[in-house]
Amino acid sequence: MAGYCKIILIGNLGRDPEIRYTADGLAVANFSIAVTERIKGEERTQWYRIIAFRKLAEICGEYLSKGKQVYIEGKLQTSEWTDQEGNKRFSLEVVASEMRMLGRKGDSYDNSRPSSAYETPRPSASYDEPEPSAANTQPSAAQRPDAVNEQPADTPESADSGPEEDDIPF
Repeated sequence: MAGYCKIILIGNLGRDPEIRYTADGLAVANFSIAVTERIKGEERTQWYRIIAFRKLAEICGEYLSKGKQVYIEGKLQTSEWTDQEGNKRFSLEVVASEMRMLGRKGDSYDNSRPSSAYETPRPSASYDEPEPSAANTQPSAAQRPDAVNEQPADTPESADSGPEEDDIPF
């Protein structure tokens, strides 16, 4: 049976994501998050390096910033390299497959910005790393937070379809 590796982290960004593009035009985002745990009244913070690819990398670069709370889901990956003194070095990083922006309303992300030609989910994004030749798919209406109420304004159901965003108590 094949093994399975999955990690879920909730923490705060330690710096803005750094976005770069490979020679083939592949977007790559690098950032770190701090995860603080309280054990027996004592706080312990651990830092995790995160790497995201393709559309998820672009979304991270556009919407994440230092200090924001974020949910990251992905897999652990080790990297090996030789430093300037010739020593072999290893590091552990999380390759993100899903990202969700968290936080209170006052810390909210700007969901009112106009979207690009590709409709991206603003509070969350998911990417399962298909083969480079596979096409990215757009999220369904159920996954897009800006598509909560897609009924025409003149229908009776849409007149009282629920609380306004400002009526939500959190």
